[in-house]
Amino acid sequence: MKIEQIYTGCLAQGAYYITSNGEAAIIDPLRETQPYMERLEKDGVKLKYIFETHFHADFVSGHLDLSKKTGASIVYGPNAKPEFEFISAKDGQVFEIGEIKIKVLHTPGHTMESTTYLLIDADGNDYAIFSGDTLFIGDVGRPDLAQKAASMTQDELAATLFRSLRNTIMTLADDVVVYPAHGAGSACGKNMSKETVSTVGEQKASNYALRADMTEAEFIKEVTDGLLPPPAYFGMNVAMNKSGIESFETVFNNGMRAIKAAEFELVAEETGALILDTRDNADFAKGYVPQSINIGINGDFAPWVGALVGDVKQPILLVTEIGMEEETVTRLTRVGFDNLIGHLKHGFEAWAEAGFDVDTVDRITAEQFEKELKIGESKIIDVRKESEYEAEHVDQAYSRPLASINEWIKDINLEEHFYMHCAGGYRSMMAASILQARGYRNFSEIEGGFNAIAKTTVPKTDFVCQSKVLK
Repeated sequence: MKIEQIYTGCLAQGAYYITSNGEAAIIDPLRETQPYMERLEKDGVKLKYIFETHFHADFVSGHLDLSKKTGASIVYGPNAKPEFEFISAKDGQVFEIGEIKIKVLHTPGHTMESTTYLLIDADGNDYAIFSGDTLFIGDVGRPDLAQKAASMTQDELAATLFRSLRNTIMTLADDVVVYPAHGAGSACGKNMSKETVSTVGEQKASNYALRADMTEAEFIKEVTDGLLPPPAYFGMNVAMNKSGIESFETVFNNGMRAIKAAEFELVAEETGALILDTRDNADFAKGYVPQSINIGINGDFAPWVGALVGDVKQPILLVTEIGMEEETVTRLTRVGFDNLIGHLKHGFEAWAEAGFDVDTVDRITAEQFEKELKIGESKIIDVRKESEYEAEHVDQAYSRPLASINEWIKDINLEEHFYMHCAGGYRSMMAASILQARGYRNFSEIEGGFNAIAKTTVPKTDFVCQSKVLK
């Protein structure tokens, strides 16, 4: 028996590849199937089942493409009603893969079809669970995403999740390994650990939601407290996973269409495409195609595209670092942004060399900010998360999280200059690009963000540990 966790950092997502005696199963696969196909060929095994823990909201699954290419059956737990051929598994149903077994444990609460898969080894022992979004390391799945589909309130879903955890997960032996679908950074939970593997016993001892003395009412309160609104694209990804989608290869080939600089602007106008620049924020600040939005590939790229662009049907034109075209297109397809028109051939350099208009961002150093700052007069906007702001911030700065920019942008006074920063420059450059695309140019963005400001004499509030802030 072999179990491989295939972890994708930019999505904080774990897929699982399992083999035994010439047969294989894959749990919660990402959209691009080639990595799985290569593993199957290398190991000389046949894919028998594709198990889905639920209808994913934060990424588009590769179950359909994998099934078409291998003939493997797609398996969902109870209550799932996708629009394609699948096996509707019953609670307690067992599937055989070589010498091992996968047992279906219906664990509703995150969604009503949410299912945990229990792996039973060749000796008949409960070995591991693949818990999807039911149980994370240090956290549990948020119970607010499936309210509409389940015709239930988030409190009712939370109560359902409480019973699933107590009656099914926590009854397993302490040494059973826990393999979740996500880790820290995913929007599917609120306080996940950076660890991606644990055991049932370790989670009983350390996971706040699995405290032995916790009442149902306490669980509901703690699990629902502090939930941020889900990214706009979540519902669209669920719909894509339930129905049918273009093959990964088709979308990939569209995104890999190279468009010359002379044609790029015309294509943007004809298609109404958003120009998405995925270069590093420092390069973007020095020069970019006017009206572009910057979301750097070297960060939480896909989740931020989902949060800020929102509509997966939005036509997109790409500007990438040369050589990063394939990576960028792949990451966008993972979260369902399929309407990719193409990318700027030879990157921004080709645009600049052709003599077309170039825009820039007024980026200043933390030291310059220190010199210009007028205590009590200068306006400062902090676009970090509220928890980061509450932990420590520049004195008299306003908290305006990037995720809610569409709400606070309308309150900006065009006649008043302000300074803007995040933690290191990644998020504040996204905000800067959005502001300038909408006509706001009365600001200076601070290079290096709060990390750089903290090294200056700029007045700051007292530091409070973020773990305390989050409680």
